[in-house]
Amino acid sequence: MKGKRRTSGGDSRDLPALAVNIRADAEGRYDGAEPGWRAGVEWTLPWIEDTAGQLTAGRP
Repeated sequence: MKGKRRTSGGDSRDLPALAVNIRADAEGRYDGAEPGWRAGVEWTLPWIEDTAGQLTAGRP
């Protein structure tokens, strides 16, 4: 892990930032993984980002 990250608690506005951190940490990490595993990672990352965006939509 790079830098400090919250794993629980905190303000829900941190969710999009957390999603970006997850994607940054995953980039290139699974290039050699089995195709099914890699496809799962590629599907999960946008899902995390979209969910974070939906949970924080309309909040200041």
